Amino acid sequence: MSNLVYAKSFRDLFVYQKSRELANDIYKLSKMFQREETFSLTDQIRRSSRSIGANIAEAWAKRKYERHFVSKLTDADGEQMETQHWLGVALDCSYITKQIEQAFVERCLEIGRMLGGMMEKADLFCGDTLRISREPTSEYFVVAPIDDTVETDD
Repeated sequence: MSNLVYAKSFRDLFVYQKSRELANDIYKLSKMFQREETFSLTDQIRRSSRSIGANIAEAWAKRKYERHFVSKLTDADGEQMETQHWLGVALDCSYITKQIEQAFVERCLEIGRMLGGMMEKADLFCGDTLRISREPTSEYFVVAPIDDTVETDD
């Protein structure tokens, strides 16, 4: 375990990187769908695929509380499953071939397995390790220096 490289950001997570690649490829794939699908299938599959990475990013921000972290990862897993559903609909409508659908579903399943692993080992991402990997705090309030030269009526 000592050889593990710790992620400094959600952007460092392989599952996040894979989810971004999937969303980008879904976008390109959905450009081939019929124009009348723009506000239904096209919109739905793009939104669900993009939400995978968004939920991973949100999970990263919620690492202070393990249950919140796992909850957001569960949401990401739900979005990858929804993406699988929309791929099936695209297949049913003959917008994609069975081979394309299977290739994309396998990518979704891989992301799902990675999310499952993160959920099982949530304690490695949360708690005390959070303090180590957080950004330095910023000063939001500045105390104005006291001006000793002001005269009083005393």
